[in-house]
Amino acid sequence: MREIIYWILCAFLTVAIAIVSLRYVTNFWLLSFLYSFQVHFGVLFVAASLIILAVGRQIYGFVLLFVSVLLVAHGVIMLREFSEDGKSADRSPLFRLMSFNIAIDNWKNSTAITDMVVASNADVVNLLEAKPLTFHLQQLFKAYPYHIGCDNGKDSCDTLLLSKRPFVSRQVASMGSLRKDRMVISSVEFGGETINLVSAHLTKPYFDDFQMAELEDLAKTLGSINGPLVLAGDFNSSVIAPSIQSFLREQKLKTIVPEPATWPAGAGVLGIAIDHIFARAPLRLTSLKRLDDNFGSNHAGLIAEFVLDRNGQTLPAR
Repeated sequence: MREIIYWILCAFLTVAIAIVSLRYVTNFWLLSFLYSFQVHFGVLFVAASLIILAVGRQIYGFVLLFVSVLLVAHGVIMLREFSEDGKSADRSPLFRLMSFNIAIDNWKNSTAITDMVVASNADVVNLLEAKPLTFHLQQLFKAYPYHIGCDNGKDSCDTLLLSKRPFVSRQVASMGSLRKDRMVISSVEFGGETINLVSAHLTKPYFDDFQMAELEDLAKTLGSINGPLVLAGDFNSSVIAPSIQSFLREQKLKTIVPEPATWPAGAGVLGIAIDHIFARAPLRLTSLKRLDDNFGSNHAGLIAEFVLDRNGQTLPAR
């Protein structure tokens, strides 16, 4: 009986490992979201392998344990691939940026979110699913005189970009064919340098191959932008998802590792980072933190600080 239980458990774990490991064979959209949880699944597989070995110490159980450890180790390696080197961490920031998906039905917390944004001291604020803030726009615009989005009533209020400084350029565009106006391309001047800011809100990866099409359009946009660049928003995938990895390598984008977990917000550090803030040289992230409160959203917000390196020299802070 003990051996039967052993092989039944081995069979279930083998199938689970095979499903997660499909990422090394194909980036199938239906499983794409699972790939974001590779480290989490790997830890569960290690625990399951140990249980199997407690039932019976046979060679196949050790094989499953070894493969599970490899999944965890490679997941950690992938998470670190896009890490900034941190050499600018002790320098005064050029500017601060907040990015937060507040959740489109989060009306009851709209006042608290508005007060938090105003008090944040961020130079630029990127708000996604901003519809609940419709009745607080004037208060936000008083603190942030320059904005993009939410100009035509609540039904058009999705992405809202706020700035304390005037926009040098501004454009609202679409990615893919599923949803409109979920990419904002702008630029703002800090310390005499023009910083390009791109906000993106990607579709969930298990919605057919819509996210792949959106990433292609986003890559074309970023490829046409020269100079310091920030990309912020809700990607609905972690940096270890195969499609996101390819995109980040192509665009030479970096972040700070470990990224704060942002979803689900209630899971805290046990969640995954699907909301991101990336930078492209000569711009560097020096700080990336999760907001203390998620204000009723299922996402946690992020706030980041940046410096700009030119020929090894950091430009003075604002």
